[in-house]
Amino acid sequence: MNSKLNWEDIRLFVAVAELGSFSAAARHLGLGQPTLSRRIAELEGQLGEPLFVRKPQGCELAPAGERLLPAAAQMAQWARDAEVSLARPAERVAGKVRVTAPPGIALTLLTQFASQIKARFPALTLEVLSTTTTLDLSRGEADIALRTHEVIEPGLMTLGKLRSKPGLYASADYAASLSAAATIGDLDLICWSDDQGHFQVNRELNRMVPGFKPVFSSDDFNVQLAACVQGLGAMVLFDGIMGHPMLKSLVLLPVPLDREYLGEVFIQVHRRLYGLPRIMAVLAALDDFGRSIGEYQGVDELLAAD
Repeated sequence: MNSKLNWEDIRLFVAVAELGSFSAAARHLGLGQPTLSRRIAELEGQLGEPLFVRKPQGCELAPAGERLLPAAAQMAQWARDAEVSLARPAERVAGKVRVTAPPGIALTLLTQFASQIKARFPALTLEVLSTTTTLDLSRGEADIALRTHEVIEPGLMTLGKLRSKPGLYASADYAASLSAAATIGDLDLICWSDDQGHFQVNRELNRMVPGFKPVFSSDDFNVQLAACVQGLGAMVLFDGIMGHPMLKSLVLLPVPLDREYLGEVFIQVHRRLYGLPRIMAVLAALDDFGRSIGEYQGVDELLAAD
């Protein structure tokens, strides 16, 4: 295999892979389909194996294409970032930024944050990856991470930390059904399912309630929240997220927790992406957003604390 791959051919490969067909990629690129097919065939000949499996309707990646795509997609993003960096200042904040976060943060915080991004940077697209899995920023699985624990790895930067106090929240009807002397042990509690039992909320409930058994659990935060809104029981939520319109119907119960443990959200980015206009725009907006909703430390405060 000739190791000197042509960047233009890589760009064509990424377009076909992303759009799933040669005809769609040709239209997108402004090329004739025969020209595109020939260029991809030449790239496959250079590599010594096929990149795509051609089908009557579109195409799929062959094993070699699967191996090539992550690095090729990253090259394409770097090229777009380079073009943006050289553009006029007003045109620099453009493109897509992928932010990964746990489901509760994605639902309650990032959907609010997205409206601010749209207003400030209309050419910027926010893609939220809502998952309980820790995506690898060093491998480009996401651009920015909002995490409930700080990941310490070479190249990772922690640029902000939001802290929130927990409380027990429920529907107004459920709250009205409780006696004035109710304790946490008297509540029907909603939490994460056993396979997500490592989450802080579950650990704290097991510690605070002897023989803890939830009335309802789920591996999906949206499902937990829906159960709470329906009046099935109470759940632990944090004051930093309660400004979301979907949570307005819930009320804070006058039932104390036995200690005021704090929820934390860390903003992390890989050093490789730090400085790119689209990344810096989102980080600056996250900094403003964090300060507007709770106890927040930016990078300067974090460095001073260390």
